[in-house]
Amino acid sequence: MAKLVLIRHGQSEWNALNLFNGWIDTKLSPVGVEQAKKAGQAVAAEGIEFDQAYTSVLTRAITTLHYALEEANQLWIPEEKAWQLNERHYGALQGLNKDDARAKWGADQVQLWRRSYDTLPPLLEDVEETVTIDGKTYPAFDRRYYNVPEGELPMGENLKVTLERVLPYWDEKISKDLKAGKNVIIAAHGNSLRALVKHIEEISDDDIMGVEIANGQPWVYDLDENLKVVDKKILEA
Repeated sequence: MAKLVLIRHGQSEWNALNLFNGWIDTKLSPVGVEQAKKAGQAVAAEGIEFDQAYTSVLTRAITTLHYALEEANQLWIPEEKAWQLNERHYGALQGLNKDDARAKWGADQVQLWRRSYDTLPPLLEDVEETVTIDGKTYPAFDRRYYNVPEGELPMGENLKVTLERVLPYWDEKISKDLKAGKNVIIAAHGNSLRALVKHIEEISDDDIMGVEIANGQPWVYDLDENLKVVDKKILEA
């Protein structure tokens, strides 16, 4: 039996500002740093020892992983970063204030864009290398994506599309570690983790709308040799 721990990154700068984040590379807020540390402390209190770590190529997830592992005295374990574990791409919504979006399109429409399985947000027309918000410039697409096949950089995604890019990486890498009996930690994002939770727990397209993963809250799964869920625990962090 193997353990899988999922941690959504701590609060980001744009979470704190109530902005759609997506693939824009923001950092953790001070609150987010503390959430990441507390996640690691909660994992340590459970006595979980990891063999392998995975994270996205976005700074807020990477630093969350490092803070958590440091608190758990396991910063030394092998780590792999993958763009496939990035947050879903929010398309033209990225950088917009969520309240402003609700005022423009209506709360129901924005909620559908945020939580539904197969409704796409408004798409970008072009790939933007940077995004500037309130005079501060953030990376969007840059050289960390040099190995992404041409045409695969998204202009906007829903959860279905996010799952379609996460699942092959799960099958190729993460599931093999788990089937080998390794304990795995993944620090990623609300929607890339929701996609994995949908797959792992076999949640329906409709029911996944109600699944919310809080910043910095570890979800712990015990999985059998077929990666079926034997036990699940959400830790207080």
